[in-house]
Amino acid sequence: MLTFRGGVHPRGYKEYTKDRPIREVKPGKILVFPLRQHIGKEAIPIVSVGDEVLVGQVIAKADGDISSNIISSVSGTVSAIEKRKNIFGEEVNSIVIENDTKDTTIPDMKKERDYKKLDADEIIEIVKEAGIVGLGGANFPTHVKLNPKNRREIEYVLINAAECEPYLTSDYRLLLEFPDRILKGIEIMLRVFPKAKGIICIEDNKKDVYDLMQKKLYGNLSVSACLLKTKYPQGGERQLIYAVTKRKISSKKLPAEVGVIVDNVATVVAIADAVIDRIPLFSKIVTVTGDGFNDTGNLKVRLGMSYQELIEEVGGVKEANKKIVIGGPMMGTSVAEIEGAITKGSSAVISFIKDPIEKNKETNCINCGRCIKVCPINLVPTLLYKKSERMDAVGFEKLYGMECIECGCCSYICPARKPLTQYFKIMKTEVRKNQINKETKK
Repeated sequence: MLTFRGGVHPRGYKEYTKDRPIREVKPGKILVFPLRQHIGKEAIPIVSVGDEVLVGQVIAKADGDISSNIISSVSGTVSAIEKRKNIFGEEVNSIVIENDTKDTTIPDMKKERDYKKLDADEIIEIVKEAGIVGLGGANFPTHVKLNPKNRREIEYVLINAAECEPYLTSDYRLLLEFPDRILKGIEIMLRVFPKAKGIICIEDNKKDVYDLMQKKLYGNLSVSACLLKTKYPQGGERQLIYAVTKRKISSKKLPAEVGVIVDNVATVVAIADAVIDRIPLFSKIVTVTGDGFNDTGNLKVRLGMSYQELIEEVGGVKEANKKIVIGGPMMGTSVAEIEGAITKGSSAVISFIKDPIEKNKETNCINCGRCIKVCPINLVPTLLYKKSERMDAVGFEKLYGMECIECGCCSYICPARKPLTQYFKIMKTEVRKNQINKETKK
């Protein structure tokens, strides 16, 4: 079975939503569009207060090479351009639109286009204009990923369908409900990389969608499906590349440098929507799950909607709710208040009746080595933790701390309940600050 060294085996909890078909949620009256929903520079507003906008209209343009357009998900009026709190409580520059509920779209949207007549550069430009980023959580602008210097040397286009985070099922539902659209998206990507082979990478706890894809791919010589061992973080970019191709990359290397491009299932669907039907990225499938909600589901929501609207859609939280996590339980963030808008990076909202770490108090490290055994990057978390305690950024970097992918495996397995991943996130930020300061002084 294809896999990687290390990793952990948390319970999946997929049963809450895996059999819940995707359903669309209507947006409310006010939508908020943060200008940074991607890695790179904040997008620049190209609308003003009082302007009328349409569904699918670009309201903020990418700033520079590593940035992404922001698209309006409703028609209506720009009511403000100001700082608004995001789900993590940060004040971020945002465009606020008052929804007129008419859903008037830009011209030609949903008018089918013959993508087979498009060349690679035209496809990349369409993806750029559509504001597509990696929807698996990385938020890296997809048009940049599709345009490496060695485009003709790419050998593999890996479609990340692992969805290894517990609770999350949005990709699973996309595979089950829209397999043909996914295959169209892969076909479009392969037009950009003519020498590449497409591989849909699925964990073996989703054997039903693997079998479905095998049937759909019968006779297809350019795309195949493979089964991965169910293990976290099997869907991590480096882990996926190694599991399928046995090629290794570090944080200083891009997958393209070893002849590989990796994109998430939802990203592939977004590419197909933009290239074939002229539909830019303005919606997202978000899993709302956990025993603390009155209902659960995989919801298709417009970007800019509030998280509170999603929670209301599933009947709200139970009185017994103890904790809400944004994202998956391994790499997500616990929040005290639910406010802020759905963005391109939104993936899930999870509510817990019982806080899984509430009664597990932190104790002294017993040097058991479990964190070393499960680290998928072969780091030594115990030593990194000691450097982090002392805020020793230099020592942390010397121990290859910047290679940490913040997957949470070490924190999950630690019997002393040390918040190792949180420490490492802080230290990585500290190292980057030091690097910026050094550059500034030059």
